[in-house]
Amino acid sequence: MIVGVPKEVKSDEYRVAMLPVGAEELTAAGHTVLIEEGAGLGSGIVDSLYSAAGATFVPDAATIWKEADLVVKVKEPQASEWPHMRAGQTLFTYFHFAANEELTRAVIASGITAIAYETIRDTKGTLPLLTPMSEVAGRMSIQEGAKYLERPQEGRGILLAGVPGVAPAEVAVLGGGIVGSNAAKVAAGLGANVKILDINLDRLRYLDDIMPPNVTTLYSDRHTILDSVINADLVIGAILITGARAPRLVRREDLARMKPGAVIVDVAIDQGGCIETSRPTTHREPTYLIDGIVHYCVTNMPGAVGRTSTYALNNVTLPYVLQIARTGWEAFARTSPGFAQGVNIDRGRVTNEAVAATFGLPYVGWDSPVGLGGASVTTTH
Repeated sequence: MIVGVPKEVKSDEYRVAMLPVGAEELTAAGHTVLIEEGAGLGSGIVDSLYSAAGATFVPDAATIWKEADLVVKVKEPQASEWPHMRAGQTLFTYFHFAANEELTRAVIASGITAIAYETIRDTKGTLPLLTPMSEVAGRMSIQEGAKYLERPQEGRGILLAGVPGVAPAEVAVLGGGIVGSNAAKVAAGLGANVKILDINLDRLRYLDDIMPPNVTTLYSDRHTILDSVINADLVIGAILITGARAPRLVRREDLARMKPGAVIVDVAIDQGGCIETSRPTTHREPTYLIDGIVHYCVTNMPGAVGRTSTYALNNVTLPYVLQIARTGWEAFARTSPGFAQGVNIDRGRVTNEAVAATFGLPYVGWDSPVGLGGASVTTTH
């Protein structure tokens, strides 16, 4: 199989989808690995390390898209990449379709098979390819939130940890999953008073057992959300419904009741955001103000720490890439139901129920005998 790794083109994205060790293992197994020149530089990985591992360099991404059977990326294909996608090709990356209808329709029209990191499950039912980036984003959310609480950044002018004689910041974390628990851990470690809100009582019991005394767990409902947000200096949006758009838990009118200069870091922005006033931002222009509240909604937060994120991501993606290259994705999906859940769009058909429901598109299982193109599918969800 020909496996291609283009350089990421999303704004301020410094990760790369394959390490030299991945190229070495694939070429040792008889596959061809095409790497775009300079693809690893943002993560501190020079071209010579890839060539020593057996990879073949190409000068432009167009060649990779033209020749590769399997394209491995980090972020969803950008508009400039859509014309290069071709029918029969497999693309393995983060997609977050539910947040982007235009991307969804472009992938449907292309005829590729889109396998999304973020919806693959393991035998325990967890999301192994999403977990490491959620860990990074959760920890970064506090780092970024602390910075934007500073007055020069239009925040409240509050030190997250406080000092003797001055109270620390109040932090509200909406969601107690991987992002939320990592955010709470870092915020608590800095000395802030932290509230974690979730609807899963078993998860709250677990978090109550492992978190330090300055973390309080709360059942999430409209009243506790509003009370926590009103009193918070920093709000972390950490909601995830796998494959679907994030629910909007904080309304526009709620902002008027928040503290002026409070900061919202909406990590859920990849899935549309859990704050009504959230909209995607970039590392170059990460924040904006609405009603005096600072919003930080960068869609690729882990990209800013490219080296850490690249190694963490490749630790979990490489075994899947090797298996896809060895057997093809269809044979892999037939033997691994968890991997099969990663198949979101297959040759013109939407094969993920949550994505189909989000946009009112026809849904069909990836292994259905229905031919190319979703128009012949009658069942909708």
